[in-house]
Amino acid sequence: MSPYKYSTLAVHAGQYPDPRTGAVNVPVYLSSTFELTGIGSDRGWDYSRAGNPTRDRLEEALAALEGGSSGHAFTSGMAAIMALVQPLHAGDHLLCSHNVYAGTVRLFNTYVRNYGIDIEYVDTSKPEAVEAAMRPSTKLVHVETPSNPTMVLSDIGAIGEIAHAKGAEVSVDNTFMSPVLQSPLALGADIVMHSTTKYLNGHSDGIGGALIGSKPEHKERFLLVQKAAGGIMSPFECFLVLRGIKTMPLRIRQHEENGRAVAEFLAAHKKVSRLAYPGLKSHPQYELACRQQKGFGSMLSFDIGNRDAAGRFMGALKIFINAESLGGVESLASHSATTTHAALTDAERAAAGITEGMIRLSIGIEDKEDLIADLDQALAAV
Repeated sequence: MSPYKYSTLAVHAGQYPDPRTGAVNVPVYLSSTFELTGIGSDRGWDYSRAGNPTRDRLEEALAALEGGSSGHAFTSGMAAIMALVQPLHAGDHLLCSHNVYAGTVRLFNTYVRNYGIDIEYVDTSKPEAVEAAMRPSTKLVHVETPSNPTMVLSDIGAIGEIAHAKGAEVSVDNTFMSPVLQSPLALGADIVMHSTTKYLNGHSDGIGGALIGSKPEHKERFLLVQKAAGGIMSPFECFLVLRGIKTMPLRIRQHEENGRAVAEFLAAHKKVSRLAYPGLKSHPQYELACRQQKGFGSMLSFDIGNRDAAGRFMGALKIFINAESLGGVESLASHSATTTHAALTDAERAAAGITEGMIRLSIGIEDKEDLIADLDQALAAV
């Protein structure tokens, strides 16, 4: 554990001055290959797919931020998910939250199943459902908490106890909370996954993903995946995430302050139903959120009735941008059924709680009064 508080860690973990030049910012090493010092010897790097000095710094920072033993940076969040399951073998059983991001479902159902891996979706918000689904062949339980976009929580500690008793590992998609607001490894998870595109980068100008392991064998496992399968984050993308991490605690504080204010406004609005934000006492898992998280974040969703109403609302927004993704400094609104979860069938969306009237908001760091006024006038157009 680091002796430093989180804001200090975010600025300095992996981001110490360059030993050679004294540069305060981590240099961007755009070299694909490195001079060897002899036959079978090098200065720590030989080829950038296997390792790059800029990526090393980011991976060091990621491990420190999540309290893990190693960090691993990939080209996207989906590349990180693929790297997570690549070590599984035919006949292995994978349990996954039933309401995860649709891109994860698409990857698992379209490709991972073809490798003979048995994938089962379960309501991980109910630990008893996880326990009932465990088998001797279960190797991994993958949890997304809060879920995208329904904001359903899963008890990481309880699931960890169940999985570990059966010899399985637990991975947690921590993208929505960020390392600032949730520490899955400290709660009992084995592996943390992030789309670094979101809060870690924070500026909507880079795509990336990450895995953070808690055991020495995770380092060996994911280093081999990086080297053998590729999919590693480029040095410049690593630089962008390192830059974003420095201000992440500051940004998250403003994100959350705005998120709470917007949630309270929407909770009182007569045109809004099924508002999902774990920071409201009306959320059925509010107590779990208080116990498991260090805050409530800035993601929320609500139902506005039907697709036509959703279209009118989205068309009337002035500050919120109609766009996919989340976690940037700008506020975004998206119609989940036709964006993040368009890959699902109607039946699959219904099972996951994704309706035609659902709107997901990623609350940015603008003035909260301006954001509320924008939502108010857009709701008036419905």
